[in-house]
Amino acid sequence: MTGGCDCRAVRYRLLGEPLFVHCCHCRWCQRETGTAFALNAMIEADLVELTEGKPTWINTPSASGKGQQIARCPRCLLALWSCYSGAGRLVQFVRVGTLDAPDLLPPDIHIYTSTKQPWVVLPPQTPAVPEYYDRRKYWPEASLVRLAAVKARAS
Repeated sequence: MTGGCDCRAVRYRLLGEPLFVHCCHCRWCQRETGTAFALNAMIEADLVELTEGKPTWINTPSASGKGQQIARCPRCLLALWSCYSGAGRLVQFVRVGTLDAPDLLPPDIHIYTSTKQPWVVLPPQTPAVPEYYDRRKYWPEASLVRLAAVKARAS
């Protein structure tokens, strides 16, 4: 899968399948994106290959208080992916909307639905939780193994 920013100064390719795809309905994501939710594909950073340009990293606050880093195009400033304190820059939360074919990555789960916009209708076949969730309950075993390998590299 390929993707990039609006002005095409930064382009990337995913070299593998995401670990998991979140559709986050928290108020923080709503404010940050200026819309009803954020759709992020979690993937190991070494599986995101830059094919054109280089993003600028911006440190921003987060609801957890630990902050996040957002990779933005230095020209059009579009957010391409984020990194959070848990795995740092080893796991990237790629903004699915920046993919050339975003329909290839529907959400695996809807999170923080307790604060979702009331007009958003969730599909009954996709898991939805009021806040966050236990990965062991929802993630495929292969993704859990991959995440453990990334965290082992981080320590």
